[in-house]
Amino acid sequence: MWLGQARTPEGMRLYAIGDVHGCDDLLAEAHDKIARDLESRPAADYRIIHVGDYGDRGPDTAAVIERLIGLVTADARVVCLRGNHDELLVGFLNDPNRIGPTFLANGGDATLASYGVKLGVMAMLLGDPAKLSARLAERMPVSDRAFLQALPLTARFGDYLFCHAGIRPGVPLERQDPDDLTWIRDEFLLSGVDHGFVVVHGHTPASEPEVLPNRINIDTGAVFGGRLTCLVLEGTDYGFL
Repeated sequence: MWLGQARTPEGMRLYAIGDVHGCDDLLAEAHDKIARDLESRPAADYRIIHVGDYGDRGPDTAAVIERLIGLVTADARVVCLRGNHDELLVGFLNDPNRIGPTFLANGGDATLASYGVKLGVMAMLLGDPAKLSARLAERMPVSDRAFLQALPLTARFGDYLFCHAGIRPGVPLERQDPDDLTWIRDEFLLSGVDHGFVVVHGHTPASEPEVLPNRINIDTGAVFGGRLTCLVLEGTDYGFL
């Protein structure tokens, strides 16, 4: 199934938002644009899908998660998927000694700061991950942790599959490794095969959305000064807000 042939479910418009990484102002703007689009072009049904990576690196992880919880609670048509950075945050809370170094090396200090756990250079290098995790757990609302732990890996609507990083080509969807769905890069990105659906993903920053016959990459590096991309799919058409 190639882009141009792939269809959304009849009467359903799909919006997909790329990697947020703590950029709450851009997330709010994206949802404002979606609301205006729905007002000017009403749809019989819709879904708003976020492809993961809500925290780390950017300034407002806590605000992003609070906003997403509010959106999901208010509207069942809002979908939030799990990214590798969301996995790292859960892992840091559950198994800090194993996950802590990777979490902190990938922008986790910004997530800690957003919850009021600020680190100096020495704490970053020599701090006890278990103590830092305990401090974060004390400050993070229980609802935030529950939200992160419950995030699904994939969502499928019509001929489109949504996930964070991509899939391993040639492996049926039900047998995909969860690590591939949140971490894979080259094996997926360099593949030109027909997956049976068009994959919409993030994870690998690009200066502009990457639109290929078998996939669409919507991570446009919001936290690095790029846009927070919102893809719109309806019928066999696609576009961007």
